This record gives sequence, C-alpha cells and structure tokens, in this order.
Amino acid sequence: MLGNSMFAYYFNLALRSFRRNKVLTALMVLAIALGIGASMTTLTVFYVLSGDPVPTRSDSLYYVQMAPESMNGFTPGEEPAEQVTRFDAEKLLREKRGDRQSMMTGGGAAITPDKQGLMPFQVDARYASSDIFPMFDMPFLFGAGWSASEDERRGRVAVIAKALNDKLFGGANSVGKTVRMDKVDFTIVGVLDEWRPTPRFYDMNSDRFGELEQVFLPFSTSRDLKMGRNGSMDCWDDSNESSDPEGSTGVNAPCVWIQYWVQLDSAAKASAYKQYLINYSDQQRSAGRFERPTNVRLRNVMEWLDFNKVVPGDVRLQVWLAFGFLLVCLLNTVGLLLAKFLRRSSEVGVRRALGASRRQIFVQCLVEAGTIGLAGGAAGLVLAWLGLWAVRQQPASYAELAHLDPMMLLTTVVLALVASLVAGLIPAWQAMQVTPAMQLKSQ
Repeated sequence: MLGNSMFAYYFNLALRSFRRNKVLTALMVLAIALGIGASMTTLTVFYVLSGDPVPTRSDSLYYVQMAPESMNGFTPGEEPAEQVTRFDAEKLLREKRGDRQSMMTGGGAAITPDKQGLMPFQVDARYASSDIFPMFDMPFLFGAGWSASEDERRGRVAVIAKALNDKLFGGANSVGKTVRMDKVDFTIVGVLDEWRPTPRFYDMNSDRFGELEQVFLPFSTSRDLKMGRNGSMDCWDDSNESSDPEGSTGVNAPCVWIQYWVQLDSAAKASAYKQYLINYSDQQRSAGRFERPTNVRLRNVMEWLDFNKVVPGDVRLQVWLAFGFLLVCLLNTVGLLLAKFLRRSSEVGVRRALGASRRQIFVQCLVEAGTIGLAGGAAGLVLAWLGLWAVRQQPASYAELAHLDPMMLLTTVVLALVASLVAGLIPAWQAMQVTPAMQLKSQ
C-alpha cells in the first residue's frame, strides 16, 4: 500500500512538474477535460432518458396488449394493438385477475377557479380506475386516492397535483374542498406530492418526457360526463362505431384507445395472467368479437419502454460518438505523458541509482497522471455543465430534465480519474524501464 506521506511526496513532485511544464500540462488537462465534458453531457442525457421510472415496482407492473381488430389489413406475426378497447378494459377490470389493475386514458378539463383574480384555464387530466395510485406508488401530500366504490357510482371526486393545489389553494390542505371542472363541481379527495416518473411509462401516446397531468378523475365519471379525451385512437369498423350512442368512446365501439396496466407480484402470477389473457382472447374470438388469431403480450415496465424505443436513436449515437472522442483524447494524453516522462529519463536514472525501485517510479508516474486527471475532471465538469445548459435550450421535451445529479457528478470524477490512470499506464511502464547505468553514462 502507498503510505500517506509517500503519496503526499509524489503529489508534491507532480505539482512541481506541472509548474516546470505548464504548456504540456495544460494540453493534457484540456484533452481530458474535452473528452470528459463531451462524454458526460451525452451520458447524462442518456441516463435521464433510459432510467427506471418506477424502481420500486417496475418488475411487477405489466402492460396488457391484445388483438381485437378485424382481419382487414392483418399481417401474420405482427404485434398486437398497443391499446385495448373500452369493452375489454372494463371486462378485465371487473374480473380482477391481478393483484391490482387500472384502465386509463388521457384527457383535459377546463377549471373555473374560485380564487379572486384567477382566470379559467385548461389542464391535462388522466381518467383512470382507483388502483392507479397504489399500483404506481404515487406519493400523497394530503388525503388519498378514491375508492373502487367511487368508480362504480361514477363519483364526482378528484385527485390534484401539488402544482395545481398551490395555484388554487396556496398550498393548503384542500381535501374536502371543491374544484369546478367543465362546469361540474368535484370534491378533492387527495393532493399528490411531487411525482414525475421519467419517462412517462404509463402512456406512450403523449409526450413521454413532458409535464404530468394536473388532475386525476375516475374513468367512469369522465365517460358519464362525456369529458374530452386525448391521445391516439384506432378504429376498424365505422358502422359499429356510429351505432354506439357514445360514438368512438362507447363501450361497444370497435376502437382501441385505453391503456391497461396490471400489477403481478410474482413470476408465477405473471405467467398465470398471460394464460388468462390467452383464454380470454380465445373466448372473444369464439363469440365473434375477435377475428384475428390469439396474440397477447404482457410486458413489464422496462420491457415496455424498450419496445417503444423510448431513448431516441440519435441520443444513443451521440453517446457512442462522445466516448469515441474521449478515447481519442486519451490517446493524445498518452502521447503527451510519454513525451513528458521520457524527457525526464535522466532524473529517473538518478533516482534509480539512489535506490528507488521500479515500482516506486511506476507509482510516482501514476500519481502524476491521476493528478492531471483530477484537474481535467474538474475542467470537464464545468464543460459538462455548459453542455447540459446548451441541451436545456433545445425545444425537445426532455431537455429540461438534463441536470447532473449526485450520481452523475460522482461518475464524472471517477471517469476522469480512471481515464487518466489508464492513459498513464503505458508512459509509467516505459519510465520504469529506464536503466540507471545507461542514463548516468550518457550524462
């Protein structure tokens, strides 16, 4: 082990060497800083986009897919529909075969505030069944979600986000108070605390990295009041759609537009649930509703995100290019360190003649390389901050999320140190091979 006093001695030697070769040292620090800055900027963006949005539940939450469409346009082997019909969602919800389950879709509501001086405004909403809150592990500041009985009786209840609570009620506990939406009074039963899963895994039809909904309402209530919805919808039989009193959002409409999530707390339950979906699809085909061959999918959160290619291809490419640039910077640093250490061959020869071992020479050179890496890492951190600031100026919805958190900050320091030590291995190895006799003779 390298003692503290010996490390301090080598560190002091490194600082002296820097002062003697300021230009060469500056070039090495700059090379590492540029590589670290570029790689950490792109790596941070990748880290933000590819993270686990619900780390406590991602392996037990599953997204349901089936193939309810007609044979029109059918291609064998294709993926099933990415959403389900209202009929199927409500049927699965009633049968409750999972530990928890929730059907949902996006929507919007016009809020008429009681607060003086505040004009009516529009907010994004999510219409869902009651299990959404415990299933997604959503934190509450006040109150809680509504009950299954509220779903059944189409209760005029709502859960609002913290930001909306701050705007309407100044951050006070608003549970039990009313908020007027689309000319209807809703009783607030809960206020969500800060909650922003990134990406927005539960609905791939909307902005995957944008702000979350401000209001959550029972799905049954939204249909009872015929509230506006948003997101994609695919229909395949216009005649049946027009015959439903509610049109394309009706129970019997041949349209897929609802996301259905189920919580299954073990692999055995997941396997059993998939078989249940297969049996359900077979039954619906026998009844004449489904025409296509049985085709179901049950993907957990991370599988669902991978399937939807949440991380843009250009971001992945930028990560590879940035680390390629870092490699080029390291190769340049290797050359500069090699030139610097070999220029001091006579000094190394004298130290070897005075009794320094090859190991001590090797460690001294690595300490110097590591010191350069720390300096380069500090400068690279500044460049990474500037790079992320530039990313946040872009119009992309994920841009505002590009920040260095403590984990990425630590990664920057470690990457800079490891990179510089790796770059210093070959030069340090060459320096320790110096033969004292040859150097003294040449002097």
